[in-house]
Amino acid sequence: METGVVNPMSAGDTAWVLASSALVLLMTAPGLALFYAGMVRRKNVLGILMQCFISLALISVLWVVYGYSLAFGKGSPFMGGLDWFLLNGVGQAANSDYAATIPHLAFMIFQAMFAVITPALIIGSFAERMKFSAFLVFITLWLTLVYCPVAHMVWAVGGFIRDLGALDFAGGTVVHINAGVAGLVTALYLGKRVGDAGKPGMHNVPLIVIGASLLWFGWFGFNAGSALAANGIAANAFVMTNTAAAMAALSWGAMEWIFGGKPTMVGVASGAVAGLVAITPACAFVDLGASLWIGFLVSIFCYFMVAFVKPRLGYDDTLDAFGIHAIGGFWGAIATGIFCTTVVNSAGANGLLAGNPVQVWKQLMACGITLAYSAFVTFLICFIVDKIIGLRVSQEQEVMGLDLTQHHERAYTMIE
Repeated sequence: METGVVNPMSAGDTAWVLASSALVLLMTAPGLALFYAGMVRRKNVLGILMQCFISLALISVLWVVYGYSLAFGKGSPFMGGLDWFLLNGVGQAANSDYAATIPHLAFMIFQAMFAVITPALIIGSFAERMKFSAFLVFITLWLTLVYCPVAHMVWAVGGFIRDLGALDFAGGTVVHINAGVAGLVTALYLGKRVGDAGKPGMHNVPLIVIGASLLWFGWFGFNAGSALAANGIAANAFVMTNTAAAMAALSWGAMEWIFGGKPTMVGVASGAVAGLVAITPACAFVDLGASLWIGFLVSIFCYFMVAFVKPRLGYDDTLDAFGIHAIGGFWGAIATGIFCTTVVNSAGANGLLAGNPVQVWKQLMACGITLAYSAFVTFLICFIVDKIIGLRVSQEQEVMGLDLTQHHERAYTMIE
């Protein structure tokens, strides 16, 4: 029998969390898959689709076998144990430690979708050059050694970062900083793509727009679903999420207009994603004015990173996973400490503007711990996988493209 079981449960809350789980699944495949696929060269489109889709399959299995237990089970402040191995003790009754009005299984599968999309986000940094066999080993180790410990520290009862008092409602640190930093480390380890100036292929803009739209749509489950109930907090998260994304799309377009002469569709779509990233940790703790500022400023920060800093430093973050997810995640986490207020959510905290500057420091500590841990362990994983089976495809395979060399298929069959 589970500990912390309470009844009765809410049919409405359960329905909302299960629907939100499906929305977050949609973010990985087809949302992220199409968003990334449109940005690479056509010889690598199927490779991207395969990596995103196989992430959904592989992480789903690993999560129910041991991942959920490591992330949310009882253990140390840094990692859970294996009490819930193979979902032992995770059943249809509720668990009051995490969600008292829904089945424990519903909470588990909702969290599974976060575990699925986080390693998939890293794909954007090393796209077009990692072996598929190495990719499978990499995401298995990364889920086990990076995602599960960080999720435990931030969200689990007794977690180290949670006990520091840092706020992360839906994954600013756990998902976006974590994945963005890992992406940069992996891109630096692999080096630049062969014969490429460091820019994505952008072979199909409509795919990018469809993918970004599906991400926006699914993000309502990502953020509002994290309330784990059909209540006012969910409604607040929903509205702030949409507002920040819309403001960020406008802001990115304005930046392109100012510095590039014209706004682009890809830029506006990227801005919307940046806004979604930034509002993720804050959406249940801030009001409308804060969401507008968060969305407005995130595109300025991310645009400068992608358009000016990245070219100057010369690293090949293929699809700007670091420039959007890590930078957007850092701003979102810090902005949470600036704008959060208990007027919006009594279970949260007051931030800088509500008279509590210490909250900004707590958010910075959470960012720093996540950055350092993710960077160090991701590097170790890259090194180990590279030494055992090799991380990168050969130059000949890379020139030919991952679709044919890794999967013996083409995304497009028409004759050019």
